[in-house]
Amino acid sequence: MPIEAELKARVRDVPALLAALDKRAERKSAVYHDRYFDSPDGTFASAGHELRIRTVETDAGVRNLLTFKKPTLDAASGSKPEYETTVGDPDVAESIVLGLGYRPMIALSKQCSNYRWRQGGRDLLATVVTVAEIEGTFVELETVAEAEADLSAALDLARAALVELGIADHDLTTELYTDAVAAATRAPAA
Repeated sequence: MPIEAELKARVRDVPALLAALDKRAERKSAVYHDRYFDSPDGTFASAGHELRIRTVETDAGVRNLLTFKKPTLDAASGSKPEYETTVGDPDVAESIVLGLGYRPMIALSKQCSNYRWRQGGRDLLATVVTVAEIEGTFVELETVAEAEADLSAALDLARAALVELGIADHDLTTELYTDAVAAATRAPAA
C-alpha cells in the first residue's frame, strides 16, 4: 500500500526557499484545478477520506487524475495512503463519481512550482503552493513510503530536506487546503 509521506509548511521567506530549491532541481510550473467530493451525509470526508479529480496544466500539456486517499496514518504529518490514476475526461470521471452517490464538496485551484530530485535513496517532490483564497505561501515536501513500517523513515528524510531548505518545525501544518478555502469563502453571518 503506497503512502504519501508528506510534510506541509507555511513559508516565511519565499525568495530564500525558491533559491534553495533552484539549486537542487529544475522548477516546473503548474496549475492544479481540484474538485473534491463527499458522501451526501458528509461522513466520507469527516472520516478522513479524500476523493479528488485534478486537472494539471503545465507547459507540456494537460493531464487529469482521479485520486482516493484513506484516513491519516500519522497525525503529526497528515500522511495518508494514496491511490491515483490518470483519467481521459475529467467531466466523465465527475459524472461517474456523482453517479456513485457522491456530491461536490469544494473546488480550488493551486498555483504550483514543482521540484523533483533524489536524496537519501528516495525521490522527493517539493511543491511551492499559493491558493487565491488563502493568505500566504506553502511548501509541500513528499516522498513515497512503500508500507506503514517505512513511513517514519520517509518522514524523517522529508523533515531533514525541509530543514536544509530553511523550513523550521514550527512552520509545519496539517491544515487541509479544502478546510482553509471553505473557511475563507464562508459568507459572514448577518
